[in-house]
Parts: sequence; structure tokens; C-alpha cells
Amino acid sequence: MPAPPNARARTGAVVARVLLVGYLLFVGFTVWLPAAISAKVTGLVGIIARWIADAGITSYQRSAFVLEILANVALFVPIGLLLALAWPRLRLWQTVLIGALMSVVIETVQGVMPSRFPTLSDVIANTFGTLVGAAIVAFILYLAGVGRPAPAARRLAA
Repeated sequence: MPAPPNARARTGAVVARVLLVGYLLFVGFTVWLPAAISAKVTGLVGIIARWIADAGITSYQRSAFVLEILANVALFVPIGLLLALAWPRLRLWQTVLIGALMSVVIETVQGVMPSRFPTLSDVIANTFGTLVGAAIVAFILYLAGVGRPAPAARRLAA
């Protein structure tokens, strides 16, 4: 006998929460490593920027800046996805706010690290990445005809 939809939804939320914890650990290690070590992890941005500059498309500085923003957006898309799946009652704006606050925490900690420096563009890009991830979940649920779960009080009254 298959599990009831409610049990499957709870199981999915638990799985999303476990994955979110793992992903946040990865993000933490990536963004809080000393700059000399993180350059080995995030060096792909520099490699691609150099390739773009060598191809004559645009300067290294410009391509590195754009790629850095895109990397920050991409870094937070899974956070938006997993937050929306882990806590399906959250509204889109709440999920985005959580992602923005996470980004502010990251940038604040980087501000006290001697080899790192915080930037507003990172907060904006990370927040946008959270929005993209959460919007993807909302769109897929909309296409599937699955609405946001009703608050417990309304469900009990029904």
C-alpha cells in the first residue's frame, strides 16, 4: 500500500532539510576558507575569465566580475530550491528573506577575516539566486497542481 500524500510530503521535506544542511556546510567551507585556499576551489572563474579575455571577447576584469556574480547566483539557487522544499509553508518572499539573511551573515563573517572582504554585490547576487531557486520550485508545484499547504488551523477546521 503506497504511503499517503501527507507522509510523502513530510518525507520529502525531511530529505530536503538533510540535503540543505549538507549544502550549507559546503557553502560555509567555500565562502569562509582563507582566500589562498578558496582560490583553488573557486579558480574556475579566473580560468574562464582568462579564456574570454584571450579570445578578445572582453577584458579579464569585466568577464571576471560578471562570472563572479553568476557564480554567486548559482551558489544560492540550490539554497532557494531546498528551503522551498524543506519548508513548503514558507511564502516566496520569506524564502528569499532567509537567503538574503544567510548572505548577510556570510559577508559579515568575511568582513572580519583578514584575507576576505565583503561586498554588497555578493549579497544581491546570492539573494537573487535564492529567488531563482524558490521560484523554480513554486513554478513546478504550480504546473503539477500542488498548492502551498494550508496553515494547520485552517486544515483542522476543514
